[in-house]
Amino acid sequence: MDRPPAHLPDVWSHLRAISPARIALGRAGGSLPTRAWLDFSLAHSQARDAVHSPFEPERLVQELGSLGCPTRVLATRAADRRTFLTRPDWGRELSPESRKALAEHDSAGQRECDLVVIVSDGLSALAAHRQVIPLLAVLWPSLQELGWKLAPVFVIPRARVALQDDVGELLGARLALLLLGERPGLLAPDSLGAYFVHRPRRGLTDADRNCVSNIHPAGLPPAEGAHVLLRLLRRSRVEECSGVLLKDDTPSISISSQPRLDHDH
Repeated sequence: MDRPPAHLPDVWSHLRAISPARIALGRAGGSLPTRAWLDFSLAHSQARDAVHSPFEPERLVQELGSLGCPTRVLATRAADRRTFLTRPDWGRELSPESRKALAEHDSAGQRECDLVVIVSDGLSALAAHRQVIPLLAVLWPSLQELGWKLAPVFVIPRARVALQDDVGELLGARLALLLLGERPGLLAPDSLGAYFVHRPRRGLTDADRNCVSNIHPAGLPPAEGAHVLLRLLRRSRVEECSGVLLKDDTPSISISSQPRLDHDH
């Protein structure tokens, strides 16, 4: 008598060739095959590790310096990782000491910049360390060539998205861009999110900001993410809006193929 196969294949198996999603894994009795279960367990562990992985702001500052980006390190009210995870509201505000430091920086004639870039670990330090440098290596010089007035890059551990409103308002920035690690998923523990808002100020909602997400090599590669952000930031600056009022209907092309402009109007 022939033995039944160790596990039964799924009729949707052909879909696995076009998607990294966990689909058509087959089954062994009423359960997943052993290999599929072990792969899932590994991905779950990697996602949990990414949430608690340590962030090294000094290392990131050094790497940003190699790109020619001036940097400053600030802090939120969330003084440690546990507080950050249990008090998300504290990740949306600068600590009193950092607010004072930013006010002193502001008095040195840095107000009214075109853009302030903020970098944080968010929910994945792995994402910040892997994706921020290759993204800014393309975006930063492109903005400089366009004549944008750029504030220093602020590296701020344990930040939430709305922190860009607080920082941008204090600096009087026309635009604020926050790069931070997204909540790790089972396919990508190192995915970066890029959020930007026009005329940042406290009290804004998610409807007022735009997000370019899933930035990592297996999703939206960092260099291509820089291209998308450059296009959107320029449109936001010209049209003086962001969020639901700003639509991206431009076909994707590489930055290198775009015409170089001396200045945005």
